[in-house]
Amino acid sequence: MTSLTEIHIATNERYGAHNYSPLPVVLEEGSGSWVKDVEGRWYLDMLAAYSALNFGHRHPTLVDALQRQLGRLTLTSRAFHNDQLGAFCEELAALVGMDRVLPMNTGAEAVETAIKAARKWGYEAKGVGADRAEIIVCEGNFHGRTTSLVSFSSDATARDGFGPFTPGFVSIPYGDPAALESTINESTVAFLFEPIQGERGVVIPPDGYLQAVREICTRHEVLLLADEIQSGLGRTGTTLACDHEGVLPDVLMLGKALGGGLLPVSAVVGRADVMGVFGPGTHGSTFGGNPLACAVARAVIGLLAEGDVQARALGGEARLVQALENLRCAAITDIRCKGLWAGLDIHPDAGGARAICEDLAGHGVLTKETQVNTLRLAPPLVTSDEDLDWAMGQLDAVIPDA
Repeated sequence: MTSLTEIHIATNERYGAHNYSPLPVVLEEGSGSWVKDVEGRWYLDMLAAYSALNFGHRHPTLVDALQRQLGRLTLTSRAFHNDQLGAFCEELAALVGMDRVLPMNTGAEAVETAIKAARKWGYEAKGVGADRAEIIVCEGNFHGRTTSLVSFSSDATARDGFGPFTPGFVSIPYGDPAALESTINESTVAFLFEPIQGERGVVIPPDGYLQAVREICTRHEVLLLADEIQSGLGRTGTTLACDHEGVLPDVLMLGKALGGGLLPVSAVVGRADVMGVFGPGTHGSTFGGNPLACAVARAVIGLLAEGDVQARALGGEARLVQALENLRCAAITDIRCKGLWAGLDIHPDAGGARAICEDLAGHGVLTKETQVNTLRLAPPLVTSDEDLDWAMGQLDAVIPDA
């Protein structure tokens, strides 16, 4: 397989013929679903959620925001205010309908921050005994790779060799409100979950699950912490995956797409009383809220505020589902899709998802496997119908018949 250690981003170029089949359209500025390697081979990016590119490569609005800020202040000490930070916080809070924003850099950093906030809120507001706070999590989760976050992972690859682990977490089956209800006790301060489990293979909970866990958490005075680092910001056809059931979490974690594919940006957004537990000196981030990151993130928020990105993902779902259903065979044991985000379970006898990813790369399509036998598809939300159809044709060419 061609090495992709260097990827050249292309805009305003005609990409011509691929080694395996002709590519159908001209890449226009702002529709950057394509990348090419150092040998000039072109690839349609279908792993954009994984690499944070909901808006395509080098979206002109985002590049312009980055370039304009590069001519001004880029990084600054936390001791100084910058003119992008306040506007970023106000605009992000308004976009998701929440009170306060704490900017970070990576998804793992955002989740760690949410855990700290929940524990401190539990002690100060709920009256949980010192050092007894518990947070309920879900089996099959992926929240990051810090020591605390892998402490409650059910993935042996993420855990093995990294103990001893951080206490204070209890794991329950995903998609099971009754399990949440029965696990809550006087020391429970929060329920941390993903509205859709991305790393597990785009696992979608049963209808009504989000509303059910919201009601349970409210009734038991337990914080609902929603990790939307992969599922949020337009990917599933709404601004947040929680929006599909009209659920507002108490604390929300965002990242990946918030940086527009240009640089790392994450944020914790939440209720004023929860976020207010952080006083001067109790928490911080060296680069969190830096003006360069805030400028790009504000441009991302501006695109989301228009609603076109979410509408594109929502409108593309039916087309993607139909195309995948047309490919059903003995090698595909399950198909899950929400917006422009899909997981295909591959029968173990078909050689595993990794082999299919490598075959697809040879056909000019970049994808990502997970959990050994699941193939994930996540095109940039600006990907055209024609490009989606072309990608499905390449998938058809590499999926084994049995």
